[in-house]
Order: sequence, then C-alpha cells, then structure tokens
Amino acid sequence: MNAASVHPDNQALENKALLARGWAALPPGYSIPEVAPTLDQARAFCRHLAETHYENFHVATWLLPRALRPHFHSIYAYCRISDDLGDEVPDKSAALALLDLWGRELDACYEGHARHPVFVALAETIRACAIPKEPFVDLLIAFRQDQTVARYATMDEVLGYCRYSANPVGRLVLYACGEMSPESRDENFRLSDATCTALQLANFWQDVRVDYAKGRVYLPQDDMLRFGVSDETISQGVATPEFRALMRHEVDYARALFDQGLPLIDRVNRGLALDLDLFSRGGLEILRAIERRDYDVLSARPYISKRAKLALLLRALGGKALPFLRLRPRSTGKTA
Repeated sequence: MNAASVHPDNQALENKALLARGWAALPPGYSIPEVAPTLDQARAFCRHLAETHYENFHVATWLLPRALRPHFHSIYAYCRISDDLGDEVPDKSAALALLDLWGRELDACYEGHARHPVFVALAETIRACAIPKEPFVDLLIAFRQDQTVARYATMDEVLGYCRYSANPVGRLVLYACGEMSPESRDENFRLSDATCTALQLANFWQDVRVDYAKGRVYLPQDDMLRFGVSDETISQGVATPEFRALMRHEVDYARALFDQGLPLIDRVNRGLALDLDLFSRGGLEILRAIERRDYDVLSARPYISKRAKLALLLRALGGKALPFLRLRPRSTGKTA
C-alpha cells in the first residue's frame, strides 16, 4: 500500500502514534500544554531550560544588558528543544513528525496563536526585535536533514549543512541585539556566518567519535579519501598518522574561518562584542585542545578545563575594558 492510498483517518492515527512515541522519549515539559501559559510563566520556562541545559549560559547572559536576557532565553529554548526533537528521539519517523509539528507551532506563533511556553515567550521576542521567520525555519531544515543524511561528500556540503544548523543562530543574536542597520546588516551577517560555521566545525572535529556512534560522519568524504582515512579508522578508535593529518587539515580550515569572523567583534555594541569574543576564544580553544592531543580525537574527547574557561572569560573581560586586547585575526599578530 502506498502513501497515497492510506485513508486520511488512518494517516491521522499513525501520525498521532508517532508523536506520542516521540514525546515519550523527551522530558515531560517539552510537550505542548492544553492551555497556553502566561508570558511570565513562559519566560520562566525558557529561563529554567537555558540555565539548566547549558553550563555557560549564566556567563553568556550575564555579560548582556538585563533587558535582552529574556530574548536570549526564548531563542535558546527554541534552539534547544528543536535540536532535542531531532537528536534525542531514537525513532527517525517520530523525530520527523515532531519536527513537522514544531514547524506548525512556529507558523502559529507568527500568526498570533502560540500554545507552547517557548512560542509564547518567543512571540514577544519576535515582536520586540522584529525577527523574521526564516532563521527559525532554517534551523528545522538542519534538524530534519540529520534524520536523512549521515555523510557529506565535500566540504561545500558540510558548509551547506552549517548554513542551516549554525548560521541562523548568529543571525538571531544580531536581530536580538539590534545590530541590523541597513548599512551594516549584510557584512555583519557575512562575518557572523563565518564565526558560527567555525564554531560548528570545531564541535564536529571535537566530537568525531561521538557523532560516529550516532551514525553520522561530518568529515568530508573526499578529504577522508585524500588522506587515506575510512569509517573503519574511526570505528577502531585509533588515531593513525593519516587520521592525524586529516584532522590537522580540518582544524586549520576551521581556524581560518574564525579569523574571517573576528572583525565582527569591533562592529557591534560592547555587550555583544564581549560575548562574541568569549565564544570565539572558546572555539579556538577547542581547536588548541585537539592540537594538544596531537589531533587524536578518537581515544578521548578533547575538552576545555574549568580553569581554561575562566582564563578565557578574564581575557574577554579584559578586551571589554581595553579594546586593544580583543581577539584579532592572526595576520595582525594579536590573537590572544
């Protein structure tokens, strides 16, 4: 029986069963309530989600003006749940059904009919910051793609994925912080995209073994072939000379993207500049952590210690007080 011959009532029942199976794999608070919460309740939900799911969120929001924090909470909550719908539901059909439902809830939010706490809070952020629907929709494209695509033939294909998975987040931040003047918007987007893609790549290279366990390989297949690396290399968990050479190449590529994005720090307000400086330092530190392991990300996951994170924060704070201490592209010789 093909899909076209399935009775509409049966399709509805099947979809309802998929959704129930998907929600069962997620925290109870993620499901859509029967009664929409108040704005205060919705914002409290988003704040709790942000501050309990991401250890660096307290620092990131503390560095921003107080009035912007609820907007960052709602944007983060949308991104977090969207990601979890795709990544934490083992059944791919159920994950896709949930992502489709989430997309319909996004449509309802823009039409003034929000039900979920995230969308009740997000509706106010969208109104206050004049955010279009596109970046929110783009993120869902990436999370759907994760259900159907497990390998990428070239770096261009990886970058195409990042265009949906990472770059929209930076653009949402620019909208929320009011960095959208007609004369600066396009260049700010370009620089933000470079930074966000670099951060995404740094996380990919840090998590090669983790992603492989989920059935995904983000290393470009043509690069793997060129350096003599196969899936078997990753599955065995042994960083061969060929694998280390491949990772050195990919780390250098990501670092060059960070360099491309760094000028954004000097183009935005001081509060956002501090966050950008901090996250860029964090991404670069991940690359250094990979280098310190001689590019072996298979036997253990490279990580940034709490002491190193504190040092990064202090350097970023120094850049706020003394702008000449901010990160600069390597060509200036001033990367801290």
